[in-house]
Amino acid sequence: MATKIRLQRHGRKGYAFYSIVIADSRAPRDGRFIEKVGTYNPNTNPATVDLNFDRALYWVKVGAQPTDTVRNILSREGVYMMKHLQGGVAKGAFDEATAEARFNAWKENKQAGLDALRKKEEEAKKAAAKERLEAEKKVNEEIAKKVAEKKAAEAAAKAEAEAAAAPAEETPAETAAEAPAEA
Repeated sequence: MATKIRLQRHGRKGYAFYSIVIADSRAPRDGRFIEKVGTYNPNTNPATVDLNFDRALYWVKVGAQPTDTVRNILSREGVYMMKHLQGGVAKGAFDEATAEARFNAWKENKQAGLDALRKKEEEAKKAAAKERLEAEKKVNEEIAKKVAEKKAAEAAAKAEAEAAAAPAEETPAETAAEAPAEA
């Protein structure tokens, strides 16, 4: 029986979620499977992979053929690296402890790269947020300046109106005061 390691689709339309399964190559994509070895969620950034490493390694060693996507997932998770290192142990190139040390060094290097990438993305998000905040402050300052100019113009117009109204009111009083002074 030819076995395949493939993805089995779940989730709703437009929001796929996959199980990584071992299945007979003749079985349909979402049909019967032998064993579930993990899950893959491409909707998160970065994509989330939950994998039973030992079982995936076992199935790769016994000859199960992965699909292209699953091969990439297994490669990123280190299954193929461990298979390669165990092949070196079987040939006598190095011992099990050395293989484990090399795998851990590879894993730490990969994790450091992922952490650096996440940190860079977070800094980019913070910089973008700061830019948006600065742009918003600039727009708000312009709006405040226009509002202040409008209020100043209204105040000036009101003062002119009061100034025009005040002499008109004083004129009859002045004429009344001037009349007795003339007589």
